[in-house]
Amino acid sequence: MLATPIRALIRKNGALFQPLQITVENPGSAGVAVTKLDGIEIDRRTVQSGSSTFELYLKPVTGMQSSTVIVELNEKRQTEKIELKPVRQMLIYVLPHSHHDLGYTDLQADVEEKQIRNITRGIELARKTAGYPEGSRFVWNLEVLWGADLYMQRSSDSAKAELIDAVQKGWIGINGSYANELTGLCRPEELLQLFRYSGEFGKTCRTKVDSAMMSDVPGFSWGTVTAMAQAGIKYFSAAPNYFDRIGTFMVTWQDKPFWWISPSGDERVLFWVPWTGYALSHGMKLSNDLVSKYQDRMDEVHYPYDISYMRWSGHGDNAEPDPEISEWVRDWNQRYEWPRFSIASTSTAFSAFERRYGKQLPQFQGDLTPYWEDGAGSSALETAMSRGAADRLSQATALSAITDFRSYSPTAYRSAWRDVLLYSEHTWGAWNSVSDSEKPFVKQQWDVKRAFAVDADKLSQELLNRSSDGQSTGGSSGVIEIHNSTSWDRTEIVYIPREISTAGDHVRDSTGKPVPSQRLTSGELAVLASNVPAFGMARCTLSAKKPHSPGTPVSLKDGILKNGIVQAKIDSLTGDIVELKLHGESQNLVDHQGDHNINQFLFLAGKDVDHLQASGPAKIVVEDQGPLVVSIRIESSAPGCNSLVRRVRLAANMDHLELINIIDKQQAPLNPHPGVGGPGEEFAQRGSKESIQFAFPFAIPNGKMTMDIALGNMQTEIDQLPGSCKNWLPVGRWIDISNQDIGVTWVTQDAPLVEIGAISATMLGSQKDPSVWRKHIESTQTFYSWVMNNHWGTNYRAYQQGPVTFRYALQPHRGHNAAASSRLAIGLSQPLLATPVTNSDRTSNSLLRIEPSDVLALTLKPSEDGAAWIVRLFGASGEPRKAKLTWTSPLAGQTWRSNLAEESLNLVGDEIGVGGWELVTLRVERKSQ
Repeated sequence: MLATPIRALIRKNGALFQPLQITVENPGSAGVAVTKLDGIEIDRRTVQSGSSTFELYLKPVTGMQSSTVIVELNEKRQTEKIELKPVRQMLIYVLPHSHHDLGYTDLQADVEEKQIRNITRGIELARKTAGYPEGSRFVWNLEVLWGADLYMQRSSDSAKAELIDAVQKGWIGINGSYANELTGLCRPEELLQLFRYSGEFGKTCRTKVDSAMMSDVPGFSWGTVTAMAQAGIKYFSAAPNYFDRIGTFMVTWQDKPFWWISPSGDERVLFWVPWTGYALSHGMKLSNDLVSKYQDRMDEVHYPYDISYMRWSGHGDNAEPDPEISEWVRDWNQRYEWPRFSIASTSTAFSAFERRYGKQLPQFQGDLTPYWEDGAGSSALETAMSRGAADRLSQATALSAITDFRSYSPTAYRSAWRDVLLYSEHTWGAWNSVSDSEKPFVKQQWDVKRAFAVDADKLSQELLNRSSDGQSTGGSSGVIEIHNSTSWDRTEIVYIPREISTAGDHVRDSTGKPVPSQRLTSGELAVLASNVPAFGMARCTLSAKKPHSPGTPVSLKDGILKNGIVQAKIDSLTGDIVELKLHGESQNLVDHQGDHNINQFLFLAGKDVDHLQASGPAKIVVEDQGPLVVSIRIESSAPGCNSLVRRVRLAANMDHLELINIIDKQQAPLNPHPGVGGPGEEFAQRGSKESIQFAFPFAIPNGKMTMDIALGNMQTEIDQLPGSCKNWLPVGRWIDISNQDIGVTWVTQDAPLVEIGAISATMLGSQKDPSVWRKHIESTQTFYSWVMNNHWGTNYRAYQQGPVTFRYALQPHRGHNAAASSRLAIGLSQPLLATPVTNSDRTSNSLLRIEPSDVLALTLKPSEDGAAWIVRLFGASGEPRKAKLTWTSPLAGQTWRSNLAEESLNLVGDEIGVGGWELVTLRVERKSQ
């Protein structure tokens, strides 16, 4: 006998009952079965020979109740213990979708076609079930939008019209993220571009997009809230992988919806992680058992609401729409009153929940520091290329807006941004990328993934050249234009390529005044460009005269570089930096109490940090001896590498020291038994694991560490929400350690990962135990730039080889100024750009000036419709400001508050409020010429 309580309520004769399903085996002849519950007869019926199943209806219990069921049949007694549990009278929304892995299980091209087909199948199922009762009609959620984008590019006009119609009917739910992104890798504009297409596609479908899904990835950069708000998204269904390398994220946030507040405090999204993330349907079937277990989970976490939701992603990644779900929900709802199920879009489910509970939800403000960004260190070269491409695209759009609107091609920029986004998308390679790395299936997937970075790099360079050459008529007369793509005046070294500086090494500015310059051993001409106007350009002229020297030259003596602003000492044996000072200060900002020096190379085989290896003895060569630029080349042997070259460069008048590290990486040993065991076997989990770091131990008395992140700023530990990754962190552009009087800003251009306080990125292979992850980050002034690793057992690369460059800067300074740190870092990523000109008609005026100086324009671009400038202002100091925009162009018209869709929302006055860490998008109409 089998007695199974069905955790549901059914209505009989106007009253609710709790079903109990009885299955009895009767080997004899037909007889009367008497059923008793805790000794009391509750049913008597005749059962035939063989197996019989019937339901009994019990009074609903209000608490857990252990009972005994007895069935007496043909003088035999069958007994079973059962537990009756209260039935939750709740509405459970079911969100059908397919998890978009761009690769992994299949080649990317096959996945693309599969996800396009899934849209067609979703429409077919919705049409088929359109007459079903409400709640059981099929709805297909577009988890992310790269599949829909391809559908709209590749489909016939009739198919596109069919999709648009399906969206308008509610058969298809649009979710606003373009991909399941590693948001910690994103540059600020990249993070915004992640949600840009939702506005375009929503407008095409005449539908407001207010929700987003992201799946598999555990953790999200804090600025994601800001970016979503710019796109009009207020609902965020986050559904991570539910077991591997997720730290404590899932145990902290599953089934605990909350309002996630942006860094500025002015925006919020409803953040909600469902039980088991996106993979509930991978391990369970639609059944009474699922309903029971789901309620068990709600009981376990004391879920206080009577609305919840589950993801239903079919049977595996990139799965087809599940055709059974509508029938199951229809049949369940027709039979049982509670719990009820409703197939829905993310927006429908979340908006219903918000209406009921939005005012009572908790609010949390902080970073949900992500975990899976560490895999980007398995392809450090391509990661650097993608980061560089994102910065270059921002620079190119600004130059187009300044010089020539006609050079801006929306289609080309969208294509380039798509490449950047799909490089940062979470699927890096094949499921057997580590265990069978040389298999064609694996190599083909990596070739496609790598192409996103390579193509983004190439196209961004082409667009930058196009934007800066728009006013050039070709050739070089020795007249050089120096372009500034940022919103502040800049005095910096500009490096003019040999090819356009053949006229000579002497430089005069536009007034005829000599400008310090120096021909470098690289062939470039280094020029000290002063006060290049914001969003403008300066002009200089080259000639064959003797170069002009700076008033205070940079010098090198006994390993000490100094320029009257910064002083640094290089250890002659190791090549490490052992002294860093601000001119006039005795404080050495390098910590000598620990084991490491500044910019020290460290190699870790496996995870035992007691066996860290450093580089070999240094060979130091002076490449450039001043007076404008001193550059030192430091060559060393290094474990795991063919060579290590570190360059240290200091220029006159500059307040920062530049570090340029080139690792020529050796390939890590391959699996000696390729294909054996797969990702779970010993080699994939622990074989040939290695990582490379550069150390940065600082010493600032009572110094506080702050970190730049895309569209925000944070302090480790303090601003990290529970469940965040603390073994490693993605960093935006800089880290600063300061007290009220002195500090240092560290800038990274190419490497996005850091370990804080210790080498703590030692989590090899699969990690399924939440308790083994780092719990706290103690106050510290030491961190490590974690530049390379192959720690994963799947998805990411097993090895990398060849030269990779990692660029850093160190800026000693007085008290901390976050906006100044951002100006330094953005300036290094968007350097002053020199181009030859023969057209002398243009003036060097700034197109746009922004006050005060700590309100930065992160974006200046032509609008997609070509009718306006788009300006994104950022409160980079963390304090509220009133910003003023001053245009020199007579074409500048009315200024509107805008958004990612570049709509004219409301007119703004002469002063524009910009909160601390707030992003404000403006649309400035461009008058007809």
